[in-house]
Amino acid sequence: MKIATWNINGVKARHDTALAWLEEARPDIACLQEIKSVDEGFPAAGFEALGYRVETHGQKSFNGVALLSRLPLEDVSRGLPGDDEDTQARYIEARVKSGSGPVRVGCLYLPNGNPLGTEKFDYKLKWMERLHRHAQDCLAREEAFVLLGDYNVIPEPRDAKNPDAWCDDALFQPESRRAFRALENLGLSDALRLTNQDDGVYSFWDYQAGAWQKNNGIRIDHLLLSAEAVDRLERTGVDQHVRGWEKPSDHVPVWAEFAD
Repeated sequence: MKIATWNINGVKARHDTALAWLEEARPDIACLQEIKSVDEGFPAAGFEALGYRVETHGQKSFNGVALLSRLPLEDVSRGLPGDDEDTQARYIEARVKSGSGPVRVGCLYLPNGNPLGTEKFDYKLKWMERLHRHAQDCLAREEAFVLLGDYNVIPEPRDAKNPDAWCDDALFQPESRRAFRALENLGLSDALRLTNQDDGVYSFWDYQAGAWQKNNGIRIDHLLLSAEAVDRLERTGVDQHVRGWEKPSDHVPVWAEFAD
């Protein structure tokens, strides 16, 4: 079973790119963030033609997440629990049926939090607190659980080509990194770091200042795994070459393969 995450930065703008990547990479489950589309406007037909069931939690012009699955889905839920007044579309979850037992998949688009000193950073930290509580509830089920997406957190200095450049950014603040470690301390493991300890592994390159050409990237797209999912983990990867395609997202897909 191959599970991938990708902040697509607009599903309509990146529709053909997404289809090309799906045909090349053939993930069983693809979790998309920042689809920037309402549910009824999501271009599902092309994905369905490739054999994917499509579930979305969309929002006009901003945010939005989607689950694409070749495998049966059940127990689909939308929205991160804990704040009924939060109208931002940033979380979708489902249980995926597989031969080795079900896998619960939570697809998230964590708030960016910039600029510092504003309500946007407060919202980011409060959202992470809610995510922590929800992850606790999911882990209590004692089933394979993959919590993946655009976390908008640079966990360590080695996850940035130039960490000093991010010292005043919400993605690299001590509070953001501490909240990410708190998720790991619950018993969730960073899938990529279980299989790859190399420096220079990035998932995002800004559109400005030739960041891609200079490999001035950061790693902010993560798959966190429960112990039951870790037991089934076989390998991980980052499809960095997709950043060089025509009209790319500023993020690239990150994936993990599990024994099925």
